[in-house]
Amino acid sequence: MPSLATLHDEYALRGRIDEAAPVTNTSSVLIDASPDRVWDVLAGLRGWETWAPGFKLRALDAVEPGREFRWTQNGTPLRSRFAVVDPGRELSWTGSMLGLYRAVDRMVLTPENGRTRVTLQESLDGPLVRLIYGQDKLRAGHETRLAALKAHIEARA
Repeated sequence: MPSLATLHDEYALRGRIDEAAPVTNTSSVLIDASPDRVWDVLAGLRGWETWAPGFKLRALDAVEPGREFRWTQNGTPLRSRFAVVDPGRELSWTGSMLGLYRAVDRMVLTPENGRTRVTLQESLDGPLVRLIYGQDKLRAGHETRLAALKAHIEARA
């Protein structure tokens, strides 16, 4: 299992997740909005609580590469550090849960015929991760978050 530093430097900063991790997922949604509008919502982490199910921000200094933030997902505490903050294109971070589990998360925005495809990728590794938080649960969480993002942005059109 790669260290969190390796995941940050060798994976997230290079635009990839750890495909060899025991749990990975890629999901996407097409949103009827420009990449700039989608980016404004994604980069505004303080506003995620209004649309992202189970998300609670605990600490955030700035949305900048290398900056840390703390949050909970469905009550589980997470510590993360931004890797790529590329306005209108990508928001990614690495993080840890309970000091045992490590993840790389990428949200990539791609213009598509006047709309924006948001692709959410994640790799998750740690002891017994397949049993505790498997592929199906990760996919369901991603699809729920993407559907909520789409509904939130399109309702504000």
